Amino acid sequence: MTSTHADAHILVSMTYASRANPNVSATDFNEILQQAQINNAANSITGMLTFNKDYFLQTIEGPRVQINRLLYSLISDERHHDLQIIDTRELKHREWAKWSMNYASPTEENAAIYLKYSTTIGFNPYLLNAESAHGLMNELSAQKG
Repeated sequence: MTSTHADAHILVSMTYASRANPNVSATDFNEILQQAQINNAANSITGMLTFNKDYFLQTIEGPRVQINRLLYSLISDERHHDLQIIDTRELKHREWAKWSMNYASPTEENAAIYLKYSTTIGFNPYLLNAESAHGLMNELSAQKG
């Protein structure tokens, strides 16, 4: 399936959760984050990521064709598994236009934000509905400035 020129003008957002493979180290994660920032900038993708050593929760936004391409590469990435899409939608404008990939991890300072949207004390993005995932990512992003 080839993309049309019109696809480049359709802005979408996709939020997904996945489980990190046990062998993903802090060094691996930093490499993932740096590579995402480089690749996303090159592909007009912006977004927000949170990770707590067990789970990834990420919202990516950009041209529909680029988001679809990125989804295929995410599915085949062996550093995580059990990818589940929580939400996809068309956007009128970007929410994370400032960041090729903003990042927040659970800390003492932001624990209340995670707890506000979570049904459990521990962070488990599989238990978030689309509205809660969106609220969590927005508040974490706002806290980072």
